[in-house]
Amino acid sequence: MSTFEERLGASLSEVIPGFARLVSARRLSGGASQETHRVEIETQAGPRTLAVRRAAGGVEGGVGGAGPGLAVEAELFRIARAAGVPEPDVLHVFTPEEGLGPGFVMEWLEGETVGGRILRAPELDAIRPRLAFQCGEVLARIHGIDPLASGLAERLKTVSTREYVEEVWERYRSFGTALPMIDYTARWLLEHLPPETEPRLVHNDFRNGNLMVAPSGIVAVLDWELAHLGDPVRDLGWICTNSWRFGRHELPVGGFGRLEDLLDGYESVSGIRVAAEHVRFWEVFGSFWWGAMSLAMAAFWRAGADRTVERPAIARRSSECQVDCANLIIPGTVERVEAEPAFSSVDMPRVDELLTSVRDFLRDDARKALEGRNAFLALVASNSLDIALRELSLGPAHVRGEHARLRRLFGSDESLETLRRRLCEGLRDGSISLDRPGLAEHLRTTAVNQLAIDQPKYSGLAAALDAPAAR
Repeated sequence: MSTFEERLGASLSEVIPGFARLVSARRLSGGASQETHRVEIETQAGPRTLAVRRAAGGVEGGVGGAGPGLAVEAELFRIARAAGVPEPDVLHVFTPEEGLGPGFVMEWLEGETVGGRILRAPELDAIRPRLAFQCGEVLARIHGIDPLASGLAERLKTVSTREYVEEVWERYRSFGTALPMIDYTARWLLEHLPPETEPRLVHNDFRNGNLMVAPSGIVAVLDWELAHLGDPVRDLGWICTNSWRFGRHELPVGGFGRLEDLLDGYESVSGIRVAAEHVRFWEVFGSFWWGAMSLAMAAFWRAGADRTVERPAIARRSSECQVDCANLIIPGTVERVEAEPAFSSVDMPRVDELLTSVRDFLRDDARKALEGRNAFLALVASNSLDIALRELSLGPAHVRGEHARLRRLFGSDESLETLRRRLCEGLRDGSISLDRPGLAEHLRTTAVNQLAIDQPKYSGLAAALDAPAAR
C-alpha cells in the first residue's frame, strides 16, 4: 500500500462511521489540473464507494491560474447543494496534519461525466434534447446564490470583465511564447467589452465534461476550482465554447443543445433574458482563455511539478482555440499547406519510421496490457507521436508560409522568430491596428495550418475550411 493510501485510510477511519478498511484508491483518467480518485472501502454496513478530490501531486496551485483553493471548493459544493444545484455531499475536508495535501472526500454519484459519451450514449438519448434547458435552470440557481449571505464575498475573488481579459493576457505573456492570434483576440475582447453587471457567483468551468449526467438528467455539477464573482454570462458562454462540443459543432450548447433552449431554461428560473451577443462575447473569451491556459500545462510540466505525458499534449490544444477565435471574429477563406517527405538524417530507418514504431507499440500493445489511467496515458503518448509525425511532414511548408506572410506584412527580411515577436509586441502595445491589411488573413492561415498539425480532426478546422460537415 502506498503512502497516499495509508494516509487516506487513516483519515477515513476518523471521519466515516463504521469504517473497517480501505480496499482501493484509483486515480481516474480525467482531471488535468486536479486529481480525482475512486475510493472503495469496507464498512460495518458493507462496501461503500467514495470520491476524493485532491490537488495534483498533493500540491495546490500551478495550473489554470490562482483559484480559491480546494477547501473553498468543498464549501462551494455545500452552498450550491443547499441552493438546489445537483451536487454530491461533501463528507470531509483534509487538514494539513493528515499529510494528504489539499483536498476533500465526497459521496460517489453514478452518472456519465465524459463529454463525448454524454453526446453518444444510447441510455442518454431521451434526456439529451432537454439538457440545454436544464443547464440554463442550473446556472440560474448558481447565479442566484447571494454572495454576501453565503459568505462567498469574503472567500472568492471579484473580477471585472476587463480585469479578467487582462489577467489571462498577462498570464499568457508570462510563458514567453509568441502566438499572435492570442494577442489579437485579447485586443478584440478589450475593444468589445459588454456592459458591467452586478458581480454574481460564477462557476467558471461549467461545461460538458464537468457535468455528471444520468438518464434522469444532470445529477452533479463538478470542479468548482476556478469559481469567482463576476459577470455570470461567462458561464453561459463557456458551455457554448467549441472545445466542449466534442465534435458536434452544429449544436452550440455542449454539443447537445440549442442556445435558445439554454436561454429559455435560464429565464424560467431567473426571470432574466440574456442577449445572444453577450453570450457570444464570452464564447470568444472561452476560446481565448483555454488557448492561453492550455499553455500553462506545458509550463507546469517544464517546472517539474507534474511530469505526466498528458500535460504537453494538452498544451498543443491551444491551436484548436486559436482557430475557434479566428472562426468567430475573423472568418474567411484559408489555404492549407501540402505535406512533404519527412526530414531524416538517415534512411534505415527514417525518423518518421522510428516514431511510427513507438506510436504503434503504445497504442496497440502497451495500452492493451495496462489498466485505468496508465492505459489512458499510453493513448495520450501515442497521440503526441502523431503530432510529431505530422510536424515532420507539414511543418516545413507551414513555417515557410508563415515567414513569407510576415515578411510581406512588415516589409522586412528578419527571422521568423523576430517577426513573430514583433507582431505580438505591436498587438500588445497597440501600434498595430486590428484592421491592418493582410493581418487577419495571416493570423487565420497560420492558426489553421498549425491546427492541421496538432489536431486535424478537430471540428474547428472543418469550420475554418468551410467543409459541408462544419455547417
